[in-house]
Amino acid sequence: MSLLNNVMEHSLDDGYAEAAARRGATGTSRLPGTLRGRLVLALGLVLAAVVVTVGAAQTQVAAPTLAKERQKLIDRIESETRTADELQKSVDELRDDVAARQRQALNDQDGEAERVALLAGATPVAGPGIELEVNDAKEASSGGGNDPRTTSDFSDTGRVRDRDMQRVVNGLWASGAEAISINGQRLTSLSAIRAAGDAILVDNRPLVPPYTVLAIGDPQKLSTSFLDSADGQYLHVLQENYGIRTRISEKEKLELPAAPSLIIRSATPVPSTGPSSSASGNGKGTH
Repeated sequence: MSLLNNVMEHSLDDGYAEAAARRGATGTSRLPGTLRGRLVLALGLVLAAVVVTVGAAQTQVAAPTLAKERQKLIDRIESETRTADELQKSVDELRDDVAARQRQALNDQDGEAERVALLAGATPVAGPGIELEVNDAKEASSGGGNDPRTTSDFSDTGRVRDRDMQRVVNGLWASGAEAISINGQRLTSLSAIRAAGDAILVDNRPLVPPYTVLAIGDPQKLSTSFLDSADGQYLHVLQENYGIRTRISEKEKLELPAAPSLIIRSATPVPSTGPSSSASGNGKGTH
């Protein structure tokens, strides 16, 4: 009975009672779980709002700096472009001056120096000839069949390629053309027709279709000879089988510009030793 009376009189452990008394004396109590969760959520939202506000403020502060740097880059590009244009203009003027001085120094009354300049592409030229336009097909077709240029690198046979223009130009030279240009770009013995992706480059300058080829020479002979040549037949195959569009016409007068640059890095002239050497050089120049 004494044990039962003790349990009834001391239902709460003495340690728990003492801790509860201390909490009551300091005025603190344990918060319910739901209230603690709400406080943690509110604190997290406050911290997120602070982070977003600070980030927006930093972005707003940095925006003028980025805009200034971008404008500086644009101004620099425009300035360098103007400088390049001025240098190109100066190069053209110096080239014309050098050509005039060369003609004056040679004092060639027979016009040999001018003929050499015409053959080299160093001066504009005019005369009769043909105009050949080569353009992509309206709808490019897939590779295959009897395509004379089929390789693993070319699946779009409806587009004009650099190798096509190479064959056209070589065929015109072989047919008797005296001067050739493509889209206003004068070709010389140093000219190169290459590709950069889908673009065709002539002396590293990109061209866009249609490709207009001007060739000076006897219009009828030049046209007939080219169309009957292997290169003319090659172009005809591309037209018939893959829709590449071509058009050739004879012109009474064509005007071709001078080549933009003629830079010789390795070849040097052979010193003249007498009349026989001069005759040999002339024969080679007109071949």
